[in-house]
Amino acid sequence: MRMSKTFVAAAAAAVVTSAFSTGAMAQAAAPAAKPDYELSFNVGVVTDYRYRGISQTRRKPTLQAGLDFAHSSGFYVGAWGSGIKWIKDGGGDSSVEIDLYGGYKGTVGDIGYDVGVLTYQYPSNKLNPSANTTEVYGALTFGVATLKYSHSTSNLFGFARSKGSGYLDLTANIDLGDGWGLVPHVGHQTVRRNSAFSYTDYSLTVTKAIDAITLSAGLVGTDTKAYVGPGNKNLGRGTIVLGAKFVF
Repeated sequence: MRMSKTFVAAAAAAVVTSAFSTGAMAQAAAPAAKPDYELSFNVGVVTDYRYRGISQTRRKPTLQAGLDFAHSSGFYVGAWGSGIKWIKDGGGDSSVEIDLYGGYKGTVGDIGYDVGVLTYQYPSNKLNPSANTTEVYGALTFGVATLKYSHSTSNLFGFARSKGSGYLDLTANIDLGDGWGLVPHVGHQTVRRNSAFSYTDYSLTVTKAIDAITLSAGLVGTDTKAYVGPGNKNLGRGTIVLGAKFVF
């Protein structure tokens, strides 16, 4: 299984005009022009890839990377990838996860909204049912808090007859100033017709932005012991996850 994603994009443009008059010269700066679109790339490393609280990498480090395109109209698309181990541990043959997504963001008064579709692809995973999963999602943001619901339109990450599973989560992004942030989170995964694998996850993450690099340290865990790896490792056990991401 895999980790909800967010993208960061930055661009700026300035236009300077000069006005000349007899015996004097004046310079005036025009307002910054916002581009119609933004394109960004990111690369990172984590000590454990946790998705919805469950380790995807057998509690081992991995590399991750992505790209995002956002239009001023509110439409966006993106792609993100990470190394994984859980499919091979489950008898499949894929060591990479590739996420493709697109949607629309906007605001109504003080409330922001985000709707879209996300597909998780595991090339040549060879699991039956396939691990490939597609979800539609909708989110509402008020102040620092975001409430989001994701609904699977396919089987969920290889669980048989699990179409229609859902994940509801509440996350806050709190700006502490001077580049510091605090991100508390709680979510509940329902696996349809596989209730033994439904669970609640939680995390509390501290972030520090240093120019284009964001460092993070988070306490991540779940209330389930149903997800195990080789050696009977509990993949949902509470742990500290460290990460670093560079956006350009």
